[in-house]
Amino acid sequence: MTLNVQFITMIAMVLSGLYLGIIQETFRRFSIHWRSRRVLAYFMEISFWLTQTLLLYYLLFRVNSGELRLYVFAAVLLGFSVYQVLVAKAYRWLLEHIIRIVLMCFRFVENVVNVLFITPVKFIIQVVVTCILFVLQTLMRIISFAGKLLLTPVFWIFRTLFGILPKNIQDNLYKSAGFYSTIKNTCRKWVKKILFKRR
Repeated sequence: MTLNVQFITMIAMVLSGLYLGIIQETFRRFSIHWRSRRVLAYFMEISFWLTQTLLLYYLLFRVNSGELRLYVFAAVLLGFSVYQVLVAKAYRWLLEHIIRIVLMCFRFVENVVNVLFITPVKFIIQVVVTCILFVLQTLMRIISFAGKLLLTPVFWIFRTLFGILPKNIQDNLYKSAGFYSTIKNTCRKWVKKILFKRR
């Protein structure tokens, strides 16, 4: 490995250490969202470090064909130390600022979508449902009124005919009506009991 390649390797590994400090800080900042879930936390931690190891080794492979030397690890540690001493505080501030801006943009977009799409759709649905219910209620009232108009003359005719019938036939009809009413009430009680037991 030539001196030029060694120099490029050193620079690349120092920058890699700096990158590792930045990405590790970012990962720690977002890890609070899954820290309470132990299995997910282990999975994310292992995945993170495996990914970073592969990325660093890929960079090393592109620079010096993947030759591992002691100074490579020293350069990575140097870059990581530079981040901790000189960059960490400023990057934490910048990261929090970026997160705050992203959240503000997200809330703005959410409010715009809510105002322009969700709220009008809800209002239209409420208007449509109200109109349908009003039409159904109106139809039911019309049908009820028409039924009363049609059945009232029939009721009068049956009442007149019933009054003409002999007394014994009227008594038998009253008894039959009472019997059928008892059967009807009994059936209703059975249905209520069955439905109550199923619930």
